[in-house]
Amino acid sequence: MTRPTVAEIDLGAIAFNLRRIRKLVGPDVKICPAVKADAYGHGAARVSHTVLDAGAEMLGVATLEEGMELRQAGIRAPILIFQCVFADQIPGIVENDIGTMICDRSFAAELSRRAQASGKRIKVHIKVDTGMGRVGVQAQETANFALDLSRMPGLEIEGIFTHFPSADEEDLSFTHQQVRDFEEITRAVAAAGVRIPLRHAANSAAILNVPESYFDMVRPGIMLYGLYDSEFVARDVELRQSMTLKTMLAFLKELPPGKTVSYGRTFTTARRTVVATIPIGYADGYNRLLSNRAPALVRGRRVPVIGRICMDQTMLDVTDVPGVSVGDEVVLYGSQGEERISIEEIAALLGTISNEVICAVGKRVPRVYVHRGE
Repeated sequence: MTRPTVAEIDLGAIAFNLRRIRKLVGPDVKICPAVKADAYGHGAARVSHTVLDAGAEMLGVATLEEGMELRQAGIRAPILIFQCVFADQIPGIVENDIGTMICDRSFAAELSRRAQASGKRIKVHIKVDTGMGRVGVQAQETANFALDLSRMPGLEIEGIFTHFPSADEEDLSFTHQQVRDFEEITRAVAAAGVRIPLRHAANSAAILNVPESYFDMVRPGIMLYGLYDSEFVARDVELRQSMTLKTMLAFLKELPPGKTVSYGRTFTTARRTVVATIPIGYADGYNRLLSNRAPALVRGRRVPVIGRICMDQTMLDVTDVPGVSVGDEVVLYGSQGEERISIEEIAALLGTISNEVICAVGKRVPRVYVHRGE
């Protein structure tokens, strides 16, 4: 038997969400799902096979190691590393035929040398900084940078891209300016005589809010997993949450009024209280800041988390749940009966974003795969 605390991943929902993205962007725009961070905690290999089967053309990762994991899982589709890698990682890029973001001439020269020595052509995507302020070539330098790269043997400039820091905000004026700037930059690159097949910029928020940013490819992240970036993104595209975090009741006890629960004694019973202990804690990624705040679902009813969440255990007040017993299913994120706890609700309690909530679910929580959402 697997551990009763599991993250149930609905691959059918992920496929459904990919197809909704395809319908939105059209057949001529390629889709590069972000499967970095273990596919936002969902399991990179299984998710990657799912999205490729559903029509994605490329996969986006953050590190060389993530790309190598996909190659070891038998995935032969194009893979693009979104962030900087280091010169000593170049052999892994060349050996595994993984594309990489590029914005540094010295790195490009070394990659060219290694690729040429191996007899391979490595695909690279030029990263342009249009306002993220993180990594990337500056706008005025991009045409010359692209021209230099085009002259380096062993490199194939497959793409040029940028990133939006605020496409999920109410005011989209900065994002619209980024789109205009990116268009101008790519025109300058073309005028310099460098042909680049793929221009891409749109993350999940831009896919929903800024259709003029689709260009030749889009890079969905959080929406692939059935979640929205913020309250300001358009929600006229149906998405299905793909992760359910659940466990079982491990122990029940009855406490009289005036008794305290868990570390720090932050909860005191005000009545006769049936306390349930569940085998999940902050070491599993169930954030300690949810102590005395979060809901859970037991027998289709909402019940409160009480006391401080421990490393491995959490307590619930199940006094008002008829027939409650050890072994009952407990849902922390997801649906049970007519009730639902969305990951966005949990993120709001934590003052963070849904991305962090799902990425935080720990490795010791088994992923169990189902196909329901289609």
